[in-house]
Amino acid sequence: VINNYLDGTRGGAVDKASLSGMHFRDSKRKVDYVLAYHYRNRLARHPPGAGSPEPTRGSASSAPVLNGGTGKGRAEPPRQDDGRRALQERPGLEAIELGPPDALEEEKRLQREEYERNLVEAGLEIEKDPENKSQGLSFVRIHAPWQVLSREAELLKIKMPTKKMYEITEEGGILKKLNEIWCKVTEPLQPQVPQQENTNMKSLSYPFSREKIYLYNIKDKDTFFDNATRSRIVREILKRTSTKARNSMGIGTLIANNVYDAAYPLHDGEYEGQNDDMNERKLLYREWARYGVFYKFQPIDLIRKYFGEKIGLYFAWLGLYTEFLIPSSVVGIIVFLYGCITIESDIPSKEMCDQRNAFTMCPLCDKFCDYWNLSSACATARASHLFDNPATVFFSIFMALWATMFLEQWKRLQMRLSYFWDLTGLEEEEEHPRPEYETKLLQKKLKNKNIRTENSNEVRRNLLFYLCVLSQDEKEKLTWSDRMPGYAANFGLILFMIMLTFSAVFGVIVYRITTAAALSFSTNETTRSNVRVTVTATAVIINLVVILILDEIYGAVAKWLTEIEVPKTEKTFEERLILKAFLLKFVNSYAPIFYVAFFKGRFVGRPGHYVYVFDGYRMEECAPGGCLMELCIQLSIIMLGKQLIQNNLFEIGIPKLKKLFRKLKDERTEPKQMDTNQSKDPQQWDLDYILEPFTGLTPEYMEMIIQFGFVTLFVASFPLAPLFALLNNIIEVRLDAKKFVTELRRPDTVRAKDIGIWYNILSGIGKLSVIINAFVIAVTSDFIPRLMYQYAYSQNGTMHGFINHTLSYFNVSHLKAGTQPENSPFAQDVLFCRFKDYREPPWSPNQYEFSKQYWAVLSARLAFVILFQNLVMFLSVLVDWMIPDIPKDISEQIKKEKSVLVDFFLKEEHEKLKLIESFIARDKQKHKSGTKGERIRAASFCQFNRSQKGSFASFSSQHTEV
Repeated sequence: VINNYLDGTRGGAVDKASLSGMHFRDSKRKVDYVLAYHYRNRLARHPPGAGSPEPTRGSASSAPVLNGGTGKGRAEPPRQDDGRRALQERPGLEAIELGPPDALEEEKRLQREEYERNLVEAGLEIEKDPENKSQGLSFVRIHAPWQVLSREAELLKIKMPTKKMYEITEEGGILKKLNEIWCKVTEPLQPQVPQQENTNMKSLSYPFSREKIYLYNIKDKDTFFDNATRSRIVREILKRTSTKARNSMGIGTLIANNVYDAAYPLHDGEYEGQNDDMNERKLLYREWARYGVFYKFQPIDLIRKYFGEKIGLYFAWLGLYTEFLIPSSVVGIIVFLYGCITIESDIPSKEMCDQRNAFTMCPLCDKFCDYWNLSSACATARASHLFDNPATVFFSIFMALWATMFLEQWKRLQMRLSYFWDLTGLEEEEEHPRPEYETKLLQKKLKNKNIRTENSNEVRRNLLFYLCVLSQDEKEKLTWSDRMPGYAANFGLILFMIMLTFSAVFGVIVYRITTAAALSFSTNETTRSNVRVTVTATAVIINLVVILILDEIYGAVAKWLTEIEVPKTEKTFEERLILKAFLLKFVNSYAPIFYVAFFKGRFVGRPGHYVYVFDGYRMEECAPGGCLMELCIQLSIIMLGKQLIQNNLFEIGIPKLKKLFRKLKDERTEPKQMDTNQSKDPQQWDLDYILEPFTGLTPEYMEMIIQFGFVTLFVASFPLAPLFALLNNIIEVRLDAKKFVTELRRPDTVRAKDIGIWYNILSGIGKLSVIINAFVIAVTSDFIPRLMYQYAYSQNGTMHGFINHTLSYFNVSHLKAGTQPENSPFAQDVLFCRFKDYREPPWSPNQYEFSKQYWAVLSARLAFVILFQNLVMFLSVLVDWMIPDIPKDISEQIKKEKSVLVDFFLKEEHEKLKLIESFIARDKQKHKSGTKGERIRAASFCQFNRSQKGSFASFSSQHTEV
């Protein structure tokens, strides 16, 4: 049932199988792949006596089947009147003559006929529905027989299980006991999926070979290759089968030219329903793709079997990443609680909140802002301590080591999965060139030959000729000069997009400055007192909206830029697309955060000599407690907003909208016509066609990589980031699972032994996070100034007097004319105001210049960055060195597998040799009897024994039949 294979039973079982939509009409041959297309014909004549045209769809028995019918010979290639003739042969049905379609539809029909004829010549078997309506949707169902499967499996070097089983040696001692305890504790969390009976035994796998077919454990040829492998084999044939018309080089080109609408393998049946028939899709839905099983582990082996290795590795990586977020979330909560507990004992925040310390601060804006008391910013200072405390330094070091350990553990898990999934020694498969690349190469050939023709027929003949030349000439390729326009466009547009991001950030800065100035003019006291909170909150929301909009734009732009580069293979295309999309989205997501962390408040100037953006608008300053609190707000809102809106709402809403739009489009294009089979349940290919097509894993990886950046890059300012990432990922795993199982067509299985370029990006982010966190602690937070004051400037070694030490004096009489506060009630009483900086006082000979303390703190900050970076990098390298990339037990198992494979081959060859010798000995005995026929047979066997190695191969295939 799991493999959706039914024996040749009769009666009700056959009817049930035909209704399941997984087999041909004969209920025996499995549908391995489906091609869908829309057709349109002109209705030339109605059936006699009919008031209105009511085309009748053929029943189950009227579908023409190609190459694999009941006849002994190969069926004829598809012809235009197959469907009409099938209708005419059925009594009680009147044939409908359809007029010739327009030129474009006729050309598409010819291409489809040629392509399907080539598929039949390649050995595939095809079943089609008759096109007996004026227009509609039709499906081509494809089945791969055993001969095709075995041939292609050998070409693709697909590893298949042999008869040999060997024992997996487990580590003994305390590790084995701990593993047994862990398995018992986590047993309720394990998904209820079928497991191998003996987990200590593993089947020996070897690349499929028809010459050594006797090695493999073939119980049933129809179930030996599972559905995923069968669809992968058919997809390879579809990709390399071409047509002569319009330079069509495979199914990809035909879909791009709208000859076919879609090509996809079938799901294994319904994922819901009360019937007792269980399939892998329903099993995945029950144990994996529901929010109710969020607490369970993922059935990674079943995911890999159903969707292929590439998607299996993604979910394995996502599961490991989510598991690693648990310890980092716990430590982050502890750091946050430490800040909450120590907030009452923090001396600097106490001094700032003490109203007896009358720190009169300089005005925050010109003319309309008055002098103010530092104690009014008490709440901001106390909140800043939650994230700006010594524990954040420890947490930054911890997270840097966490990132290293996560990547090391992933390499180990990846190696373990590669061993159990038979991916060790997987060779890079030779990829077919992309249709766009071959088209561009053909255009280059035509241009080089300077072909000039006078009519379109000669153009078509030359195109076909050069297409043939193209397939034979492998030396011709696109050079850097051919791609230079694409590279230039890439460089210019990427630079423009980055500048657009910076412009958006600058626009938000201008909004903050102008809004703050406008609110400062308000006569409402409450509005004036909450200016900073209002401006910060609204600006962050604007930043979030801009980021979400630009993210969608950048995704489309990155794809278009990659297309004009004309990469040769799909792998190269995917890697270049990932790099461009990541660069643009990285800059877009983190530019506002980088501004708050490293630039805000650094170029403000000082009282009497401020830096102005526009006339009368000063550069914005940090809050009295520093910029770290604002950085925390910015990071949390952008991170949570992206996760909630982009990662969850968009993933749920956009596929549903696309599905609704496609349904409405199909209903609008297809006329309302009566169908004799309307009451019939839809087949599986109908249900799968309605689903959203799979577009790749790039969006899934991208959102997780950006989240990984939020968790690691600025974690010093927001220790709760891992916790929010963990809560998001618990939902994300099930959301992605539900999308793959219920909302997407079944993807083509792709074999991959790693996650590709994503690992390099993760490693780069991990190293960058060390540098960024070092600068956040040294530059953005007050950790270094506090440390310097306590051990260099404090008289009693405590933090008493720190606030006074960080504030400089300014003589209010030195304010520029027109910038003094207007209508200030106590302007006459203020002689000096304070501002946060290390500068000489007005009574110093070098007034308002940077003081010695400034240079000492700056030196300490730079020294801390160097020390922190080298210490964490050293610890990361140490962790990398201590944890081997390949687990010891897996390394030993791989060596054992090689030796077992050699012994197995030697044993099988020895058995073959003994069998051949027994035949020869028996023939020699018969030879002694004196009959002539027996002498000939004995001579033939003797000749066979003296022949070369190739003869043994031919005999081995006969031996299996025996």
